[in-house]
Amino acid sequence: MENAKIVMKKYTMVLVLLLVTLFFTWVTNGKMLLPPNVNNLIAQNAYVFILAAGMLLCILTGGNIDLSVGSVVCFVGAIGGTLMVNSGWNIFVCILVMLVVGGLIGAWQGFWIAYVRIPPFIVTLAGMFIFRGLSNVVLKGLTVAPMPNNYLNLFNSYVPDVLGGPKNFNLTCMVVGIAGCLIYVFVIIKSRMNKVKNGYELEKLTGVIVKGAVICIAILAFTFRLAQYKGIPTVLIWVGVITGIYAYITSKTTAGRYFYAVGGNEKATKLSGINTNKVYFIAYLNLAVLAAVAGMVTIARLNSANPTAGTNYELDAIGACFIGGASAYGGIGTIPGVVIGAILMGVINLGMSIMGVDANYQKVVKGLVLLAAVIFDVVSKREKNK
Repeated sequence: MENAKIVMKKYTMVLVLLLVTLFFTWVTNGKMLLPPNVNNLIAQNAYVFILAAGMLLCILTGGNIDLSVGSVVCFVGAIGGTLMVNSGWNIFVCILVMLVVGGLIGAWQGFWIAYVRIPPFIVTLAGMFIFRGLSNVVLKGLTVAPMPNNYLNLFNSYVPDVLGGPKNFNLTCMVVGIAGCLIYVFVIIKSRMNKVKNGYELEKLTGVIVKGAVICIAILAFTFRLAQYKGIPTVLIWVGVITGIYAYITSKTTAGRYFYAVGGNEKATKLSGINTNKVYFIAYLNLAVLAAVAGMVTIARLNSANPTAGTNYELDAIGACFIGGASAYGGIGTIPGVVIGAILMGVINLGMSIMGVDANYQKVVKGLVLLAAVIFDVVSKREKNK
């Protein structure tokens, strides 16, 4: 009974995601899972995955957030779009410039937060106003469009079917899905063998098999739907690489564990010899660079740079983190959890859009989901400490 409770608690958001997906599939008469809509789920929410991966590191340090990322997305996109469209700069030079600008913004905000110890809320709130205003200055209140085709090919196109499948089915996409499942199974088996070799406690084999089967089925179903549309979106590759890197950093590296340590107990972490100021600085520097990447993705998806781009992006990223299991107090949270949170938000947005729900009511639902996730976190901690 106790094990069942632990499993239910561990996979609560996965079950919620499954139920919400089934609900919207039912009320939309299956439209939710049509290939174009599955593709839109990725294309429209790519920025959430990218920003949430960086936002998690900030939240881990003690529940801190960055309110400026939406404005940074707009500002970086405005600079890149202006240079590419109005000045005709090489796209790779523009990409480098956008990354450097993001890094400078992160260093600026990280300095005040980490070394002067101004509260992150205040620094990033100021940044939200500053960079939104600068975006309008750069764009002069106008929309810059369209983006060069070779730039769109990097962020807003599809991987061609190099295996030469049928006309309406991208065989390459399906093969990638199958390969992904095989790699996942190999990693699970290798991890279990290492635990046996080192004498670590093992998870029940039944649970491992069931979890592996569910994940593989989800991967195959997802890639099958994409294969029925246009194949693998290039933006999915960017999202996959970024979330994969950050999943490895947070779970397998010493530097990644520092963020958890600072959020768990900053004083103890400092006494153990870890430079906590540097941890804060890296968290905000990192997030601003990811905001620059999100800016690249955004102007490619919109095929333009405009003064309103990135509005409320910071709230979507924060919501994905908390819904995905990150603690409002810091020290708890994972990249897989963040991915689940981002997908859940995307499914809710897409499902309500297909149903024709008013945009204002969509915001109400998202707010209630976020509140429920945080309440769950607080109540769980309270019960654990009893």
